Amino acid sequence: MPDWAAAWAVPRASERSDMALFEIDESSGLPVWVQLRNRFVYLIKTGYYKPGDQLPSVRTLAVEAAINYNTVSKVYVNLEHDGYVESVRGRGVFVRDIGNLAADDVQSIADTEIESAIKRCLSLGMSIDEVMLKMIDVAHRVQADAAGKTSMRRGGYEKSQGKE
Repeated sequence: MPDWAAAWAVPRASERSDMALFEIDESSGLPVWVQLRNRFVYLIKTGYYKPGDQLPSVRTLAVEAAINYNTVSKVYVNLEHDGYVESVRGRGVFVRDIGNLAADDVQSIADTEIESAIKRCLSLGMSIDEVMLKMIDVAHRVQADAAGKTSMRRGGYEKSQGKE
């Protein structure tokens, strides 16, 4: 292969340094594990990681990206549960042929975000019933905002400001 062609060739996952790919945005509202999971999903869907490619080991990624070992492990378990990777005991984690997981992925990300929000509300001392009512209230407010109305909460009462 000529030198100019080698410069444009995309190396296989096993031939490249992956750690620069996993930068965590500390200012993001997303938990570190969700950011890392979303990055892996993106890299798999765009073909950076191809079916059969081995992902970095949990320990290696944790050390080189300065992420807790348990966080990386949680991401790999979640990716395996969602069908993106397959864990082979004693060998590592390998990318699966994902085919048509795109629609399922949106649902999975939504489930993860909603579950995280519910757990945060419960940790604040809210009951599950209060969380459910609050989620419905917020969903209605978002829907109203999308319809061009601005709603504001003041003192437990909702006041809508529309076109008058």
